[in-house]
Parts: sequence; C-alpha cells; structure tokens
Amino acid sequence: MYWPDPQAMVQELKEMGIELMVSIWPTVDKTCENYEEMLEQGYLIRTERGFRVGLDFQGATIHYDATNPGAREYVWNKAKKNYYDMGIKVFWLDEAEPEYTVYDFDNYRYHRGTNLQIGNTYPVDYARTFYEGMEREGQTNIVNLLRCAWAGSQKYGALVWSGDIASSFESMRNQLAAGLNMGLAGIPWWTTDIGGFHGGNPDDPKFRELFARWFAWGTFCPVMRLYGDREPRQPQYGTTGGAACCSGAANEVWSYGEEVYEICKKYMEYREQMRPYTRELMQEAHEKGTPVMRTLFYMYPQDTSCWEVEDEYMYGPDVLVAPVLYAGQDKRRVYLPKGEDWTESFTGKEYAGGQWMEADTPLDVIPVFVRKKV
Repeated sequence: MYWPDPQAMVQELKEMGIELMVSIWPTVDKTCENYEEMLEQGYLIRTERGFRVGLDFQGATIHYDATNPGAREYVWNKAKKNYYDMGIKVFWLDEAEPEYTVYDFDNYRYHRGTNLQIGNTYPVDYARTFYEGMEREGQTNIVNLLRCAWAGSQKYGALVWSGDIASSFESMRNQLAAGLNMGLAGIPWWTTDIGGFHGGNPDDPKFRELFARWFAWGTFCPVMRLYGDREPRQPQYGTTGGAACCSGAANEVWSYGEEVYEICKKYMEYREQMRPYTRELMQEAHEKGTPVMRTLFYMYPQDTSCWEVEDEYMYGPDVLVAPVLYAGQDKRRVYLPKGEDWTESFTGKEYAGGQWMEADTPLDVIPVFVRKKV
C-alpha cells in the first residue's frame, strides 16, 4: 500500500496497534543539506588535525555535538518537523557511543571539552536531546532505544541495548554479564539482540539451537526484543540512503523451522502472562532505580554462595532464571538461595533453598524457579 501522506500512514499503523519507531543516527554527511549550517554554527564535533570526519560508513560523516545545547535544539527541531509532528513518538537512537572509524580520542573536541575529558558523556546528551524535546511537547512516559549509555542516561528515558554483538553462545554469556552489571550501575532498562546481531543462518541447526536458547532467555530480560542481520545477505535494491546497505535474511520467529517456532510461541505466551508482574518491576525501576535483572547477591546478600554464582539471576523478587549458555547442554546445575522454598516453573516440583540441584534442559526449557511466598 502507498501512503502519500506520512502522517496518515502513522495513524493507520496506530489503529492497527503498531507504534512506529524511527531509527536516528547522530552522523551528518558532508553532502547533507544541513552540513554547512551546522558547521558554521559550531554544532558538529571538531577534529584537532586532519579532515573533520569521524565515521566513513556510507559516506564521510561527522557527529553532531550533543554536548552543545544549541546543537541539541537544532537536531530536535529537525526530528520534530520530519517525524514527531507526523505522530512518531518513539526513537531508535543508534550510534550513541559515538562510533569512530579511527579511535584517536585525542583528535576529537566537543563543546564541553576534549573527548579524553568528557567523551563518555556523549550518549547521555544524545538521549537528552530527544527526551527534553519530547518532554517540551508534553509527552510523558518517554522511552527511546539507545546503543550506548553512561552514568545519568537513565534520567533521559534510555532503554539500552548491548549493540551489534556476535551470534554465538560465548556472546550470549557476555550479554548476561553485561545486563546484570547495567542493572547494578543504575540503568535498569536493558536488552539484547536475541540471537545476536552479526551472522547466523536460520537454516543452520546449530544456530537454531542458539536462537531458541536466547529467545527463552529474552523472555526474562527487561525488554524482549528480536533483531539481527542474518545470513545469507539479501540482494541490494536501490543505491541511495538505507537502500545502499544490503539486508539480512529472514529473522521472524517462524523463520527457524516448526520446532523453534513452537518454542518461540511458548515463550511469547509466557511473557504475556507475566505482563502484570513485569509492569510492577518497571514501576519499581522508575521510582527507585531497582534493577529488573538482579544478581543473586543483590537479593540474598547474607547467602555467601550467592556472591559466587554468575550465571543465574532474579527477574524481580520472585523469579529465579538460569539460562542455558552452552551448546548441547541438556542439563545444568542451579543454585537455589537460602531461606526460601522454590517451585520449578515447568515441572511444578518444589525445592528447599540453600542447595544445588540439576535441572533438565531440553531445547524448549529454560530453568525458572518461582519463590514460594509465605
């Protein structure tokens, strides 16, 4: 269907229950119609030497200087005119590090100082650009997806995802560590690309196993989000804009065969059943900064064993999750914290806390234990 009016398209999607999110990059191409004006106004990151280029992906670009209040206002006004006023109320703020082709940090200078001094604050001000603009428009409950964060990002509605990660069990293990550390750092809204971003063929049995395990784990992340650049790459259509970047293969839940599709349906339904519980966790995170994903020692600091377990966590106060993090793993050991009784979600078996147990882990099962409330 062709929509001559973008605003009508956005409205029709809303009527279908779909909220359109637009991807924004902070890069400005030298051929862009706004480049000269932004250059003259001092709204672009500067370089101490060489050409003013930070990233050469799909053109010679430099990032707007998010630490400059004027630049934040300028960029927001462009986004407001071309997207927000059309009804788009949520943004995917990519490239938030920002990413450079060459990481000579001493070469980049911001409005607030050199990259070496204040460079880590860039993603905070990037999130702030859109948050403050949306807030001025009267919007509440502002959440935007970002690829990077720093201390304070949570003030500006940042839902952080862990970036363009590899599609492997090793990468999945790294993401669990990253998610738990993000929560401890005061940034509770976090997610990953389920299945990883780089690579993975949906027809490969080994990748199907990884995808199924990751999808089940994604059910117990603050945001459950499927995304990735699958193989084989698809033919290129067009030559300009995003069309110049080849697309990945199919990545819908039904793209991985009937067995995996049934597993995906099972966990999507499980996630839906947990919606009221998850809303409570998000409310607590909003009001107190409490992590949604909690290390065991966060919940049970008196249990010395909980300080040593790194591959389990609590999803809120009541649900213990033990992801399957290795290929071909049909069983895994699970520690159940002291002082509680636990019910294994998928079998109904009850266990006393303060012990290790071995859980069966067929492909469609992630060990989940629910704390028995007194």
